[in-house]
This record gives sequence, C-alpha cells and structure tokens, in this order.
Amino acid sequence: MSQFCDVALPVPLDRTFIYSVGPVVPCVGARVLVPFGGQRLMGVVVRVHDAPPGDGVEVKPVQSVMDDDALLGEEMMRLAAWVAEYYCAPLGEVLRGMLPLSAEVKRQWTYRIGEAGRRVLYEGAAKGSSRRSRLTPEEQNREYAVLNYLENGEPAKAGALRSATGANRGLLEGMVKKKWLVREALAEERDARRVVRVAVLVELGMIVGSIGSGKAGFADAHPNRDETAMRMGHTNLEEVPASEELPAGTGRLPKLNENQLAIMAELAAVGGRLGVAELKARLIRAGVPGSSLVTLVKRGLVAIEEEAEGFHMGSGGGKKGAHEHLLNEEQMEAVGTIAAAMEKGGFRPHLLYGVTGSGKTAVYFAAMRRALAAGRSSLLLVPEIGLTPAMAGQMFAAFGEEVALLHSGLTPDERAEQWHRIRRGEARIVVGTRSAVFAPVRELGLVIVDEEHDSSYKQEESPRYHGRDVAVMRAKLSDAVVVLGSATPSLESWANAERGRYALIEVTKRVANRPLPVVELVDMRAEFREAGKEDIFSRRLVEETRAALDRGEQVILLLNRRGYSSVVMCRSCGEKVECENCALSMTYHRPAADSPDGIAQPGQRLECHFCGFRRRVPENCPKCQSEHLYFMGAGSQQGEEKLQELFPEARIGRMDRDTVRGRGDMERLLNRLHAGEINLLVGTQMIAKGHDIHGVTLVGVIGADYALGMPDFRAAERVFQLLTQVSGRAGRGDLPGKVLVQTYHTDHYAVKFAAKHDYVGFVGKEMQFRRSLQYPPFAVLANVVLVSEKLEEAAAWSAEIGRWFKQARPVGVKVLGPAAAPIVRLKRIYRFHFVLKAERRRALGDALRGMLEFAAEAGVPRRSLIVDVDAISFS
Repeated sequence: MSQFCDVALPVPLDRTFIYSVGPVVPCVGARVLVPFGGQRLMGVVVRVHDAPPGDGVEVKPVQSVMDDDALLGEEMMRLAAWVAEYYCAPLGEVLRGMLPLSAEVKRQWTYRIGEAGRRVLYEGAAKGSSRRSRLTPEEQNREYAVLNYLENGEPAKAGALRSATGANRGLLEGMVKKKWLVREALAEERDARRVVRVAVLVELGMIVGSIGSGKAGFADAHPNRDETAMRMGHTNLEEVPASEELPAGTGRLPKLNENQLAIMAELAAVGGRLGVAELKARLIRAGVPGSSLVTLVKRGLVAIEEEAEGFHMGSGGGKKGAHEHLLNEEQMEAVGTIAAAMEKGGFRPHLLYGVTGSGKTAVYFAAMRRALAAGRSSLLLVPEIGLTPAMAGQMFAAFGEEVALLHSGLTPDERAEQWHRIRRGEARIVVGTRSAVFAPVRELGLVIVDEEHDSSYKQEESPRYHGRDVAVMRAKLSDAVVVLGSATPSLESWANAERGRYALIEVTKRVANRPLPVVELVDMRAEFREAGKEDIFSRRLVEETRAALDRGEQVILLLNRRGYSSVVMCRSCGEKVECENCALSMTYHRPAADSPDGIAQPGQRLECHFCGFRRRVPENCPKCQSEHLYFMGAGSQQGEEKLQELFPEARIGRMDRDTVRGRGDMERLLNRLHAGEINLLVGTQMIAKGHDIHGVTLVGVIGADYALGMPDFRAAERVFQLLTQVSGRAGRGDLPGKVLVQTYHTDHYAVKFAAKHDYVGFVGKEMQFRRSLQYPPFAVLANVVLVSEKLEEAAAWSAEIGRWFKQARPVGVKVLGPAAAPIVRLKRIYRFHFVLKAERRRALGDALRGMLEFAAEAGVPRRSLIVDVDAISFS
C-alpha cells in the first residue's frame, strides 16, 4: 500500500507538497485536507507513491480525504498540467480554478496560545496587569480569560472563544499582534446541497373530506390579526421538528381548533404541499400563530420534508429561441461540416466566421442536437455573464433538464450543485463563461466558443489562462470537435485558419436575406466647426433618433464610458482628481432616481472604476484649493440625462455596470427591451454583445474610437470589432437598419473598413502592420510584472530581473524593459514590467521558466511576480 502522496495546494508556489497517508489512500484527482503553514488547506492529489522524501524533510499526515473517487479524471489532470506549463502558473492554483466547490469546504479561524501568551499567563496576573496598556481593566481581564481558556494548548474556534470569554474580534486580533495568540485557518467539509423545507399534509384525501367546504383557508381566519401576529414572533418555523407517522385507524381528524383547521385548509387548497417559508409568510398575513403549525407537526397531521431547491435557468431574453428557426442553405452547410467532423471522430478545430445576424446560434443548436443524437455531450462558452441566462433559457427550452449552467454569478452552493450534475452525467449540455471550460463533461463531443474574439475570455488573475485557447486544448485531449464562432474573429484565429490549422466555415448572409445595416460616419470635427459647440450627440444623430422613435421603432446608442463625467480637473492648476489607491482619474457619478427595475442608484460621488474606491466630490482642488473644478468627458449616465431632455416622451433605459449589478438585472432589462417597454437604450459595450432585438432599426455610436489613441498594438482591432458588433444590433427584424458612427478619425482604416462591413479588408491591412512589427499572430508575447506595496522594492526587484535577462540573453527572445507599467499604481500596489517577444512558443516558455528559477533563488516572492502569457492588456 502506498505511503505518501504529492498534493497541489492553492498557493503561489511552483511545486507540490508531500504528505503521508493513513489507512485511507486517496486517488489521484481527489481532494484532501492537509496542514500547511499553520493552516489547514484543501488540495488535490497529483501522485500516490512509496518514495520517501529526502533526509531532514518533515512529512505531515493527510488529515482528511474528502472524496472516495477522483473528482478529476486523467484527461482533466492532463489539461491542468498543460495550463500550468503553458501559462507558467502554479498547478495548485490551476486545480483550484477547475474545482468550483468552495461551498463544500468551510473555512474558519482558530486561535491557540503562543509562547509569549503562556509566559504572560504563568508570570501571574499581578505582574501582567502592571504593564502599561491602552486597554481598560475589563479588557485586560478578558485577555487573561482568553489565555486561561487556551491554556491546554488546544486550538479553539473563534466563535466558541468569543462566547466563552466575552472577547471581541478586535481584542483577539490585538493579542495576535502581541504574539500572545497564534491564529490559524481551519478548513472542514461542509454539506453544500441546496434544499428547501416543505410542509406536507400527511393524508390529503382524508383531511380534505374531514375539513369539508366550510373552511376556505386563511381568508376567514381571525379578525384580531395584529395581536395573533405578535404572538407568532416567538415561533421559529425553521426549527419545526420532523413529524412522526400519523396513527392509523380512526379515519377522521382529531379535534382541531380554528387556527389548525385554517392551516390544513390552506395546505389542502394548494395540493397538500407548500414551502415552509411561503407558509410562514401566509401565517403572518392571516394572523395565525406559528405554534399551530408546530402542534399539527407533533400530532402527525403535517410533515416537514426537505427537497432540492429549484434552479432558474433564464428566460431566453424574451425572444424566439434559436432552436425554433429553420436553417437556410449556408447554415445547413455549416451544420453539415461540423456533423461530418463529429462523425469522423478525433480532434477537429473549426473557425465559424459569420456576419452579424447570420444565425450562428442556430448553427450551434443544430450541431449540439447532432452531438446528443450520437451520444456525445456539448460545451458552449459565452463571453459575458449577462449573456448566459438568455442562452441557457433558450437551451432549456430546446433540451430541457439536459442543460447545466456554470458561471461566477451563481452562488457557491449553486455552482457546486451544477458541477456535480455535470459530473454525474445528468447534464450533457453545459453553457457558461470562461471557467466552464473546466466543467467535468462526460463523453465530450463538441466544444463551442461563441464570440471567440472577446477579451472577457482572458483571466486577469492567476492562473491567467485564455478560455478560448484552453477550450481548443480541452477538445484536443477529448478527441472532440471545437467551433470558434465570431463575426469579427481574432487575428490569431484567422491566421490559424489561413495556415490550415483550423477549418474555415463562412456564413456570409443574414437570416432571411436581411441586408446589413447602412453605416454612416459623422465627422465630429466638422460638427464642431458648424455647430460652434461640442455636444454628446451630433445633430444628425438626434435627427435620425427622433425619426426612428416617431415611426415606433427602437434605438440603441453606444456610449462606452460609465458614469457622468470621466475626469474631474482643476482649471487653475490642471490637477486631476485621482484615486488614492490607483494612478487613475476618478469618474464622477451623479445621483439618480431608482430605476424602473427597483435598483437603487447611489448618490453623488467620485468612483475609481478599477478598485471601487469612492469619495465625496471635493468643493476645492485638493492641490491648489481652487474652486474652479471642471468636469470633462461624457459617460452613459450623462448620456441618459441628455436623452431625457431631447426626447421627453421616449421610454429610456440604460445598460452599464451601474444598472446591471445583480444576477437578474440584465435579464429583466432585456425582457423590457424585447417587450417594447424601452424604445431608446443607451449603454456601454455591454449592449454590443450578442443581443437580438428585432425592433432596433437605428444604432448610434459615440466616442468608441477614443481607443485608437491608446498605446496598444490591438487598439485598431478592438475598435473595428466594437464598431462591427454594435452595428450588428441594427436591422435584425423585418425593417432595415442604419448605423451612425460619430468619430474624429473618419480616415482611419479600422473605422472605414467597419463602415463597409469589410472584415477581410481590415485583416489584410492590420496583418501588414503586425508582420512588420513582429506582433501576434507573427510572434508570441508575455507580460512580466513585478509588484509590491513599496515603490523601492518593486523597482529593485525589476532591476534585478532585468540584470538576469541581460546576462542570460535567452535565445530567440526580445526583452523590453524594465519600465514602469502604464498604470504604475493599482490598489496601492506599485508595478514595473517587462514585455517579452519571441517567434517560437518554446523559446518564450524556456525564458520565463528560467526567470522564475532565478527569482526564487534571488528571494523575489512568487506572489510578487506576475507572468501573463499571451497578454491582451499591458496596462
């Protein structure tokens, strides 16, 4: 029997850790709880063996084996190893991201007495109390009570310690700082099943006959409801005990009072079952005491049962589902190509390039049906959480209980529930955001990445993987077909298609042969000269918007900045009001009335859109105390206000991170838009992604080209994609669409090609620049960032890494830096970076791994060294 196991832990260290095993030997891919650094952490077993560690290495035992079988099979463990190797990420952090089961592990703090605390305790209270302290005598007595409680050396949970001694959290933390106590994290298993308690009539037929028609439930109960409701306040229905069996024999009800009869009549009226929470609410409204329900349970007339809580898949956005559409010739050819690849078997990558409104979603649905018919499962990735409920709702309508949903907007318990459904094989259709690429799908036959160009697929914290590229590798390891779909494919994917690595599928026509919208450019330089002032909306856009609304049509306006004003600047000294945590200007938000969806809007404030820091709007310049503060740049909130002035009769909605904050906000907003309750929508780029609103005939684009001035080699590609995607929201119904793009860059090739819907022309032009400057797809990149709360420390570490690069001279790799990051301070962390370029992936990987080895030897903490392979942002 094996004696040891290697465990990958979720810590920023590029290694695994060895532990001894007891009678229960865990499987590779199973979770274990192990001691680590004074804590107890959950890790994943990556190897079981008999090889003892070297001399002098202390081996601690595994404290608990959480899984009888491997949660991650061989295929998923191979995928984890690939992600860790490719992205230079710690394996433990990769595995943590693959197991969204945090709900099944309960973490809490424990305290035990330290050596310093034991000395204070043994020296005596008299000597200890004579020390100078800011604590009151009562707080000092509580300190000694804590030390006495922990004298035996055993750790105590924080809650038990506070209850026993009266110590609060601040007092305990103070004792930790004085090293009297040692605080440790404790991880324990937790039951994450989601259940609801239900009240059930034990013998419904007999009870209905006995009650008769004389009782109509709560409607006739108790006129003195206020007094009775007050008596109910002492009854906790969540603690109602499970009932005993109803004694057999009499065939009639025992004597019941009016309250008890009313409860039973109410239950009978709803079929004999009602959730305890809902029943409790009805009791309160009717003035019936909760003790009556307790009595019915004790007498065996009502049982309290537990059942699985329901899960909301989404409404499908209120539109006709993609599964209901008949496919046109091009769509049928696309489905045929994908189905043929699945029938042939093996790994087959495809790039589905389809213009906006060409029905790519319908192709996905038809392909998934083919996969199901062949006994294979499907995985669909979408870029944004907001799109997931709509897509999942359509899928549920098409495939029923075969569908599972995975994204970060779910609660931990919901994620665990959905994950286990997938692993058990109960769901063969999985839809989710980037992390769903790790779903434990059985018999995977088809992987689809919708809007594959979207930057949301790139994870911005460790492990910094790209969901699209991991999806391709997942399909390769599963011998599955992968389809990357987009109207504006990334240049990397397009290059793979041109080189023959991906099969190219083109859908060039819109559904029902609808025409692509006409795009008109509005030169804002000429607008300023002619109008003599600078407004958010040009005269042409106002005119077209008014005409569309008068015709009863819908309008979407993209204003790709949140808030009211993006910059607050002093006219006297030119100082901008910046976030105290980040080297970024703060955005001004004005107070607003509650939205129609009941979302409370916060009051006037300045907010950092990166770290979330908020402050009051200053009356004077923080630097020179001038009163002349100037608010510059228009955001979506200011756009909404201006539209209300221009179109007072319009039904205006706003879609941005301020109005779409909760899980159901996007769904409710889109349902109102589909129902025609909103006919003028303004918002950020959230409105550009995948929405199919047939009543929209006009799209206006404001300020989307500002990114062309940013120092980013992908700026032109991003502007082209945004303009094309948002333009595609127009004319998807029976009426033709029109797009007005307000721009200061009418001659820029990205804007001109977007106006002509010419993706191929744009790619040809952009590839020329990428090739000459050796940027992707003609090279591979990595961004290496050194971070520290101390400026001097971050600078010193970056200089040390820079010297290593100069000495090592990695073959085939060009190193740019070190330099201060474009945003040198974020969340109080200072940042210096290198950009690495290489023609070959292997050369880049070797250079990064060599750097990491040197950094470990030089004492640079791994958590202070960020490696972002295939970075899409260098800010």
